[in-house]
Amino acid sequence: MKTMKISLIVFLLALLAGPPALAAAPAEAKAIPVALRDSVVVNSDVVLLGDLFSGAGDKAATAIAYAPEPGKRGIFDARWLYRVARANGLDWKPVSGRVQAVVERDSIVIGREEIEDHILAALLDKGVDAEMKVELGNRLMRIHIANAADATVDVEDVIYEPRTRRFTAILVAPAGKPSAKRFRVTGRLYKVTEVPVLVRALLPGEIITATDIRWIEVRSRRLGANIILFADDLIGKEPRRGMRAGVPVRVTDVRRPVLVPKGSLVTMILRQSSMVLTAQGKALENGSNGDVIRIANSQSDNVVEAVVIGIGKVSVRPVGHLVMN
Repeated sequence: MKTMKISLIVFLLALLAGPPALAAAPAEAKAIPVALRDSVVVNSDVVLLGDLFSGAGDKAATAIAYAPEPGKRGIFDARWLYRVARANGLDWKPVSGRVQAVVERDSIVIGREEIEDHILAALLDKGVDAEMKVELGNRLMRIHIANAADATVDVEDVIYEPRTRRFTAILVAPAGKPSAKRFRVTGRLYKVTEVPVLVRALLPGEIITATDIRWIEVRSRRLGANIILFADDLIGKEPRRGMRAGVPVRVTDVRRPVLVPKGSLVTMILRQSSMVLTAQGKALENGSNGDVIRIANSQSDNVVEAVVIGIGKVSVRPVGHLVMN
């Protein structure tokens, strides 16, 4: 009887406690959302799944296409992208048929100037004048190399025609590599001359100094007979009119500084024997140091020729009965 009472109590407590607790089910792992990268730069020979899709998980390293050539790009359309995503178990669909991914291959660029230098070096070995410059027929010529360590170029062969100054060259890049590619380029040579030009714009009255000058190379056949070729022919001169920077200067563009402007009052100096006479006059024309100009005597209105010797000063040549009062 006592045993039955205990069993009944245990049964009643069990009813009050409710059903036994169940072990909590593990929460389902949330799937990582998959998104398309619409613009990608790769630096290997293949395009990986993870290059195009974020959230590719353990399949990110799967190769799905060949990469474009260095410096080039490839475009993958919506249909191709969808097939690749489905084949690799990715939950992704294009929102429209216009969706695409652009893949560009990273590269090191060998520019036109470096290419021209290599060709000129090869032509110098054939006896070409060192003052010549190379001009490629294709001004946009570039060579793209995948690896920075391989960014080298070599001239395998060059043919030069002295009469026309034209050449044909075969370039190899990367130089000395089994995977090197060959490029055929054409162009011509031209002779250059270094000429002094201004580094800044100048106005009349400003004196040209050595710091106002830099040197540029100009094709010799484009230089006229009156182009200034020496810095000494510019230094100490002033523009006759406004001058631009970076442009070859003609002899007629500059002049010695005007010390006696036309219409200005000047001191006329006459040295004769042991006497020095002075008078005031009016300049009838502009005059630089050493120029002979006409001066009207302010007292007598006589017109004489005088040599400019300084700012506002002229030296009158002794002439017979010249009156200096």
